[in-house]
Amino acid sequence: MLPPPPVRGLFRTDLRARAAYAEGAGIFRILPAAVCVPRDRQDVASLAHWASAHRVTLVPRGAGSAMGGGNVGDGIIVDLTGLPRTLALDGEARRARAGASVTPAELNLAADRAGLRLPPDPSSGRWATLGGMISTNAAGARTVRYGSVRRWVESLELVTADGEITELRRGRPPEPRTLATDRFEAQAAPALRGSADLLRSRFPHTRKNSSGYALDAWLDSGDLLDLVVGAEGTLGFVTAATWRLDPLPGARAGLRVTLRTLDALPDAVAALLTVEPSAVELLDRSFLELVGEPGEAVLLVEIERDDEPAARDAAQRAARAVAPCADSVDTALTAAAAERLWALRHAASPILAGLPETRRSLQVIEDGCVPPARLGDYVRAVREAAAARYLAVVIFGHAGDGHVHVNLLPELARPDWEAAVAGLLDAVTDALVRLGGTPSGEHGDGRLRAGLLARIYGDEVMALFARVKAAFDPLGILNPGVILPSAAEPPVSRLKVGAGALPLPDDIARGLRRIEQRGGYAESRLALADGAPSHL
Repeated sequence: MLPPPPVRGLFRTDLRARAAYAEGAGIFRILPAAVCVPRDRQDVASLAHWASAHRVTLVPRGAGSAMGGGNVGDGIIVDLTGLPRTLALDGEARRARAGASVTPAELNLAADRAGLRLPPDPSSGRWATLGGMISTNAAGARTVRYGSVRRWVESLELVTADGEITELRRGRPPEPRTLATDRFEAQAAPALRGSADLLRSRFPHTRKNSSGYALDAWLDSGDLLDLVVGAEGTLGFVTAATWRLDPLPGARAGLRVTLRTLDALPDAVAALLTVEPSAVELLDRSFLELVGEPGEAVLLVEIERDDEPAARDAAQRAARAVAPCADSVDTALTAAAAERLWALRHAASPILAGLPETRRSLQVIEDGCVPPARLGDYVRAVREAAAARYLAVVIFGHAGDGHVHVNLLPELARPDWEAAVAGLLDAVTDALVRLGGTPSGEHGDGRLRAGLLARIYGDEVMALFARVKAAFDPLGILNPGVILPSAAEPPVSRLKVGAGALPLPDDIARGLRRIEQRGGYAESRLALADGAPSHL
């Protein structure tokens, strides 16, 4: 029997607490060994030091809304939502310092008063934590103009696997140096620099990528924080960060572009990108059928500018540019009209959430990203692979970045549904390799996609990933099985649905399902375990 960790925050090993953390968003249900809710960064450091001494694995977790399965595991769940919700804004410098438990909604509420915002806008922004966004290099609809999270992080506070605390800053060395940063410089950095040509040739040439360790970004910047962003807690715990902010746009306009054929999609996207839109969203035929709309595909376009005349002019130029590719173009020239236009994008969520228990929406091939010119080929490949396995899908996503989300809707009464889903994942991964894509544009690999990365990057790059991991976490205690796969565990396994799902206490299983249906990821899991659900 191990001694409990020397933390002042909560530490629980009872079944109900463990069951409440057995699921996040995504497909998995895995019962952890324990749950810890550290009170502050020193608690995190003490926990890491203890775990290293006793060879105990730790699974960092924010709100639990990431879909790849990096927020569940067999070890100790480390719930970082209990960290101090500190937030300090410097409007003149356009910077904000925030604790990892703060949500982007909270940050943007404070920034709005200074006429500023954090542009990356994941759809989970009401409940996702800033630490979680860093963990996956999150993005959202506006990435097409503003990029993913990485470019907006100025510095971050990292607690290493050794239990040391350091600040990683852009353009400056770590302060203070730690065992982990010294090991990286001695054991990993020379090999990465010597493999620069290999890395630049093997990394997907996509507009977004949250798969693997960002060795390409580190080569360009030399900043260690670029490796930690998107590392899904496998290289250390992010406990705070300094963010760059951007001025709020003065005006918005929008377009709804209806396409007669999928073949028109690449040319339509290319035409729209010439006017620098802030979002270009795809609603595929499968999505339109779900919400009762006709058509092969619809593109929803958002345009942001400093003032209304500029927004109106850009929208009109966009309409003219895309017209040769479109069946119809509808223009919304005010912010209110643009908001009404986007209501269609959100119409599917309540429908998917309300599906019967016999037909669950599963996120398995939900984050593939290809070069925008290959987007039509990718959507067609997903459609064909799903149809060949008699699986219903709903396809939508960020067309401007060549990035597609797919919800699978398998019939759970079908005897072979799990094998069909696994076969679909395999076929779609083949398509991603063929089209020069990545399995994750913004959600991270988790344990779902870790086993696919060798097909994307090749063995030599995977060996460099392992070298980075060994430098930061030589004992392998941080989120094992994430990014670097664990041996012999298929990705479509240990599911939250189906005959093989691990049984949980009935009330907790119902509570976790309610969280999934309502997007209630701000709900305290320990309150759920204790029979009194509440919001954090």
